[in-house]
Amino acid sequence: MSTGFRTARSRCTLEGASAERLGNSHPLLSLPLVLALVGFCETTAARAQWTNIGPDGGYLEALAINPSEPNTIYAGAYGGGVFKSIDGGASWAPKCSGLTATYVQALAIDAMNPNTIYAGTSGGGVFKSTNGGASWTAKNSGLTATGIQSLAIKPSNPNTIYAGTWGGGVFKSTNGGASWVARNSGLTETEIRCLAIKPSNPNTIYAGTWGGGVFKSINGGASWSPKSSGLTPTNIYCLAIDYAHPNVIYAGTYGGGVFKSTNGGVSWTPENSGLGPTYTYTLVIDPSNPNIVYAGTWNQGVFKSVNGGASWTPKNSGMETAGIGSLAINPSTPGTLYAGAGAGGVFKSIDGGTSWTPKISGLTATSVRSLATAASHPNTLYAGTWGRGVYKSTDGGASWTPKNSGLTLDRIHALAINPSKPNTILAGTDGTGVFKSVNGGASWTPINSGLADTHILSLAINPSKPKIIYAGTWYEGVFKSTNSGASWDSINSGLTATEIRTLVINPSIPNTIYAGSWGGGVFKSTNGGASWGSMNSGLTATLVHSLAIDPLTPNTLYAGTYGGVFKSTNGGASWTPINSGLTDTDIRSLAINPSDPNTLYAGTRDRGVFKSTNSGASWTPMNSGLTANTVLSLAINPSDPSTIYAGTYGGGVFKSTNGRSHPEREIDPAE
Repeated sequence: MSTGFRTARSRCTLEGASAERLGNSHPLLSLPLVLALVGFCETTAARAQWTNIGPDGGYLEALAINPSEPNTIYAGAYGGGVFKSIDGGASWAPKCSGLTATYVQALAIDAMNPNTIYAGTSGGGVFKSTNGGASWTAKNSGLTATGIQSLAIKPSNPNTIYAGTWGGGVFKSTNGGASWVARNSGLTETEIRCLAIKPSNPNTIYAGTWGGGVFKSINGGASWSPKSSGLTPTNIYCLAIDYAHPNVIYAGTYGGGVFKSTNGGVSWTPENSGLGPTYTYTLVIDPSNPNIVYAGTWNQGVFKSVNGGASWTPKNSGMETAGIGSLAINPSTPGTLYAGAGAGGVFKSIDGGTSWTPKISGLTATSVRSLATAASHPNTLYAGTWGRGVYKSTDGGASWTPKNSGLTLDRIHALAINPSKPNTILAGTDGTGVFKSVNGGASWTPINSGLADTHILSLAINPSKPKIIYAGTWYEGVFKSTNSGASWDSINSGLTATEIRTLVINPSIPNTIYAGSWGGGVFKSTNGGASWGSMNSGLTATLVHSLAIDPLTPNTLYAGTYGGVFKSTNGGASWTPINSGLTDTDIRSLAINPSDPNTLYAGTRDRGVFKSTNSGASWTPMNSGLTANTVLSLAINPSDPSTIYAGTYGGGVFKSTNGRSHPEREIDPAE
């Protein structure tokens, strides 16, 4: 990782999601997605089919400050592309034109020409902008590993760039990214988490690896030698070089805190007094005083040392979260710092970390896993986010308010609204079970009696008897409540898969329920969950993310799977793939137009939204204006089915209204 204004990537997390599953694994152990390349991140078209409507916030993998205009800051979002602020973080705007991979893990600015910026992405390689982020071009010739975790620019010759990759080692370009060559001689570990160039001798480079410790090159990457004596552990997240004493290097580690070398990496000693053996994601050094060092950690926030790491003090006043993914320091006013803080977006300090304030206006990089609306309040929309809890809008997404009082966990997988009491909402969390609100989200209460698994992936409410609720869990199958959640019972007879991603109820026969599982395909119960049977004839993909029932013909249903969309016209007895026109068959979400069931929408992992107007016989992309390509949830306005909402990974909520303006705000009885 570079220091100062050239901040490279500092962590690789998918909010607890694995590369294949977008699931619940530990964030530090997740793998980067290998994303297909398709043009999503276009933001300038006035006739955009989709419009981003927030809410603000989100996970940031990288921050970089323009050294000649320090109020200009770039933020790399994991799923939302690049955002830019020209007013010191007071406001942000997406800058993604041409950025066809939106999982941005590293940013680097050419100090000699600060309008030239490089972005390293997960699966899309390196992108370059020569106009301050207004447009981007892929620069991947020779780059055989496209998961870019770190970037470093040679200060004396900015046409020389180094890229640290996921599994491909180090690549070097000497022509501004036009072409790349692998430089791995001597590297015994090729997962490169961070890079740092010695300022006084830019042919000396350090590479921090995952599992192999630190390597050093003294010949511009032509060869490498290990420099890890004393390093425990050897999983390195970040590196920072003391510009005044270039043989002094700091390393942030996985679970071992900060280590320091005073001899150019020959040996290392832990420097964790006051810090502890934590997960240190990012390090920056004060450009005016090299004894001042800041460390961003996964679970303890920001720490500051004023004595070269000999001791550390937490600096988190005003910080919303303890998870810090990236740090950047103003080179001309070193007391001004920016932190990418968990799902909270950017926080700013103007007093050396003593206090922090959020700076997220326009930073729409939130991950939205679930959306819910009700027929009686069609402009009221709830968004279940990963890391920011529940948000509510009563004006069709024009404005949002967090609704988290009483929620003990801010990672929301599922939402469900009581159809007869639309101010009663259920939220399924990633480890604290089900929560219930009876006042439109103003407050929440846990309802977990009898739940053996509190990782709730899906929820469904019986439309004719709303006291009956079903919950799909990660480890323990399906649970049922017959008393509005006051108590729960396991209902898994015949259910051979335990991870239930989606649940849907036949609206005309509410005792008929379908469960989509991870690895077990589709299960069906015709007796309210008392027993289940496998319904997989013809279903060649058994990793099921989503299910949708035709509201007018309930025996017709659709399954969104890892292998595309499947259709059944006989209540699940048999299935047929319907993927004509789909260029991505990892289907994360489905929605059916309630007044015209021939019209379907499919949200994919890598290529946005597809639409079918012939019951799935063929599909066409509808992605104009969609600046995030992983669509985890879809919702349709029940009173105006031409209005569609898409909840994305790392891009917030998008709205398609076919050119109409936002509706008026509703009067919500709960407020």
